[in-house]
Amino acid sequence: MSGIPLNIQLSALPSSPGVYQFYDANGGILYVGKAKNLKKRVSSYFNKNHEYGKTRVLVKKIKEIRHIVVPTESDALLLENNLIKELRPRYNVLLKDDKSYPWLCLKNERFPRLFPTRRVIKDGSEYYGPYTSMKTVRTLLDLIKSVYPLRTCNYDLSAEKINAGKYKVCLEYHLGNCKGPCEGYQSIVEYDRQIDDIREIVKGNFKSSITYFKGQMKALAAEMKFEEAQVIKDKIDVLENYQVKSTIVNPKISNVDVFSIISDNAFAYVNFLQLSHGSIIRSHTMEIKKKLEEKDEELLELAIVEIRERFQSNSKELYVPFKVALTPDLKITVPKLGDKKRILDLSERNAKFFRQERFNQIKIIDPDRHTNRIMAQMKKDLHLSVEPRHIECFDNSNIQGSNPVAACVVFKDGKPSKKDYRHYNIKTVVGPDDFASMEEVVFRRYKRLLEEMEPLPQLIVIDGGKGQLSSALKSIDALGLRGKIAIVGIAKRLEEIYFPEDPVPLYLDKKSESLKIIQNARNEAHRFGITLHRNKRSKGAINSELIGIEGVGEKTAQQLLKQFKSVKRIKEASKESLAEIVGASKANKIYESFHTT
Repeated sequence: MSGIPLNIQLSALPSSPGVYQFYDANGGILYVGKAKNLKKRVSSYFNKNHEYGKTRVLVKKIKEIRHIVVPTESDALLLENNLIKELRPRYNVLLKDDKSYPWLCLKNERFPRLFPTRRVIKDGSEYYGPYTSMKTVRTLLDLIKSVYPLRTCNYDLSAEKINAGKYKVCLEYHLGNCKGPCEGYQSIVEYDRQIDDIREIVKGNFKSSITYFKGQMKALAAEMKFEEAQVIKDKIDVLENYQVKSTIVNPKISNVDVFSIISDNAFAYVNFLQLSHGSIIRSHTMEIKKKLEEKDEELLELAIVEIRERFQSNSKELYVPFKVALTPDLKITVPKLGDKKRILDLSERNAKFFRQERFNQIKIIDPDRHTNRIMAQMKKDLHLSVEPRHIECFDNSNIQGSNPVAACVVFKDGKPSKKDYRHYNIKTVVGPDDFASMEEVVFRRYKRLLEEMEPLPQLIVIDGGKGQLSSALKSIDALGLRGKIAIVGIAKRLEEIYFPEDPVPLYLDKKSESLKIIQNARNEAHRFGITLHRNKRSKGAINSELIGIEGVGEKTAQQLLKQFKSVKRIKEASKESLAEIVGASKANKIYESFHTT
């Protein structure tokens, strides 16, 4: 189709499920996607204005569209996953991970060995895993070896060589870690029975081993072999303790894969828990870098296919937070309550912890990336045209109209810029009128910034609901700044965000970083404003108490306070000590005013 106009290519697309591929002018692959309806999905790229710049750039580069029709949307998902891994398109999410995961290998040999490895060799051996860390493998291996004595040597223990007496037992036999199959001290039947139990333990099923050992313990006890019975009991305790630690749901929940997803504007985090016999036998979280406007449903579908393939999961049931389109042979469950919902919540909590851990690492390693991410998220959450790198927040403080003041605090890149904080004494408003006070302060602030040609903020936050926001808007309109600065109000009761001329507030998630920055700015403005208000009120009360005395003016009151630090100490001072500061005549009047009954 190269050279054919895009509108002709679009008109030729079928309305069937399939996979589409975008190519640039040089024949380079740009993007691979799946669709329930190829014509409708691909046409949408060219029929709407895209919010994100990356999508707009992609669309401009598209010169050729290819497609593959498949029977179902599930088939399209599988094909899409394979093509992404094969072609590695520039604009597709990154689901690739080059880690070499550890496995437990049960060697294909007589008297099989069990050991960890990072290489899977097709020699008939059994491989269990992959596991997400070598620590998990070693913990499981230590558990198995503490219960079952297995050989660690790599000898060829054929019946002929054992019968010929070719080998001698080693130190492991004398330490009790091996039963000496090399010299025929342990039969192949007994050893293979151990291996059968180990297979079940690796799968998360401890029932067979515990049942067998309990039978052995009772038999030994019946024969009065109490020391040997105690050894078996210790093995039962080891197995039961390990099982208790790993069991967190109903033991009837078996062979289930659990997936959850947490995402922001740049990344998604998919957690995978694998359950067997009520125990979590595997946990893994994948970070996915978004490239375009991928929805959580799309990302989760891709991640499920990738993770199940990577860890060779054959579970037939999946617990997920919402419906996903996968192969028909899988049972998809969206839990609403009970044990199933609890395990899904646990998976989501793991994803959140992983996301927070990544954020904490980024704060240290790349603080600029952390700031950029938060600013981009605020822009998206508050529907702003630009990132709010410079935020200013206003708050009023007064008690029944006395000592009215206001505060303006400034946040830059989401952090307080205290050198830019400003206090305001209300000048034109009489009585307790928060709306008029807000109007005055906002007008004074931005009139001055305009006159001094100082940079304006990208976002103004008003502490209050619709009333305070409307008052602030009057000043914004009077200064001709409507549309040049975004402005919102935050109401205290439910922390709802109000926008100009919109009666319906925005409710951000309580854990949203965007909301936290707005709350921090509001709280800081309140703290800064109330400090000035208290100082003024305190100063006014002190001055009025002293200045009310005949012959004592503001200057004399300040002299006394500077020396004695408080009115209480002035009251307790002698005439002599007062006279040293203000003279005998005034000292006498002050002393008598406080000591006249």
